[in-house]
Amino acid sequence: MHGADERLAITLWDFSWYTRTGPGEPFADLDAAFEQAAERGYNTIRICAMPLRLFGAAASAEPLRIEPLGGGFGQRTRWYDIAGPTELDPLEHTLRLFRAAQRHGFRVIVSSWEYQQSTSFSADRRWYDAIVAVPPAERPVHLANALADLVDALAAEGLESTIAFVELHNEVQFSRLIDGVEGDPVRELTPWLEQGIDAFKQRHADVLCTVNYAGVPTGSLADLPRNMEVAVFHPYINGVLEQMQTEFALRSPELPFPQERVRDELLRPGAPDLGDWHPGPENAWKLEATVVGRELYLHDWCDPAAFDRWLVERYHAWAPLMRERLANWIAAASDFARLRGLPLVFGEGWVGYTPLHGRFEEDAIGAGWCRTAMRLSARYGAWGSIVCSNAAPHHPMWADVALQRECNSILRGSIA
Repeated sequence: MHGADERLAITLWDFSWYTRTGPGEPFADLDAAFEQAAERGYNTIRICAMPLRLFGAAASAEPLRIEPLGGGFGQRTRWYDIAGPTELDPLEHTLRLFRAAQRHGFRVIVSSWEYQQSTSFSADRRWYDAIVAVPPAERPVHLANALADLVDALAAEGLESTIAFVELHNEVQFSRLIDGVEGDPVRELTPWLEQGIDAFKQRHADVLCTVNYAGVPTGSLADLPRNMEVAVFHPYINGVLEQMQTEFALRSPELPFPQERVRDELLRPGAPDLGDWHPGPENAWKLEATVVGRELYLHDWCDPAAFDRWLVERYHAWAPLMRERLANWIAAASDFARLRGLPLVFGEGWVGYTPLHGRFEEDAIGAGWCRTAMRLSARYGAWGSIVCSNAAPHHPMWADVALQRECNSILRGSIA
């Protein structure tokens, strides 16, 4: 286990390290990806380690077959733009990643996105069906046991020292861990999550174990698991992006979709209607297996310049609120961590979910938020933080080497 004496400069490799491995894709050469990450000042990656596919309900000796969602669906959307079908041995590929991390002096934050979207990239639905068949109350313990099995497998190869810490799952309150939960999901999930952490610690007392949360749940911080060992939050401040999400009902499928207004203000010529854009009936299950809904349509068919212009035109009215939200969330997260005696990590952030070819988070405005967030992370003594969720090999921001070096230097102490 690594101590909290060296700050973790994190790049978010999520599930892309196994879904984007085809010829010419960002993770076709893992050593090259690590070399590029080191050049940019990183020393840590955060991944979906697919524990349920390796050792849990969906465990199989068969190769893992990965493919695009179908029919061009998701090809202009971040994280979904897989180039083509690939096939890999999931356990051997996982060991290959950890061996490369060890060679390059990187640590790995081990997590799972399987109850959010990892399974949607599989060529068939067996992975998805197997994990949703696990009763919701049992899912955290099931994840814990699969992750403990993974640590056993890494230890057998002498690779356990690469683990920074283990998360039962990504963004627990915005995942299918809450299936059937009524009321405040943060509060209601806690007993199940505590059982999961206990189950993991019974097998690996020397490995830090925790869960992470979308945003900073300021109204429920007192209710987070008492046995979590790292305070991990994802402060997506949204702001002006939240206005877009609300006005166009992007995250409210129960509301009418303003098709003509979207077409007038945001879409490229020739875009189909929302109801006509899907991955094909044979792939309808993939929409069940992902938490992303109408935004896939907008990101696939928007004019990126129009999308960015819409945000920029409204940004200055939102900037003070966004600044206040980020400062308050980081301060609250820091207070929580200090009260609990926990190391603090920001594993994702900062503005929010933008199209693959949009530049709002890559250009001056978004880059400013990256610098501000890293300064706050350093000021409040975070053990780990992230330049931006989009600063990874599978996003265009990877090309901005100078920004990433600057931000990681801020975090790691080279720049005040």
